[in-house]
Amino acid sequence: MTIRVTRPDGNEIESRKIKSWPIWEKEVSEFDWQYDSIEECLLLEGRVTVTAEDGTSIEFGAGDFVTFPKGLKCSWKITEPVKKHYNFIEE
Repeated sequence: MTIRVTRPDGNEIESRKIKSWPIWEKEVSEFDWQYDSIEECLLLEGRVTVTAEDGTSIEFGAGDFVTFPKGLKCSWKITEPVKKHYNFIEE
């Protein structure tokens, strides 16, 4: 399962109406998480390292658009407080 990180431009953010998605905020912390559906998010603030069950890690931060696959089990390590727009995709 692959976590995908991209840097969208203003046109993509506008066309997908990302700024209308709900906002989630979290302080510096560590926690385990499992994705029951696909999640897309745009980080507005913060820095995160996500480590999947297989040990692969990815780091991302403000300005990154991240897609988490359904079924992913991972741990989050938030190193700078996070604020993000998010959207769950039900299949």
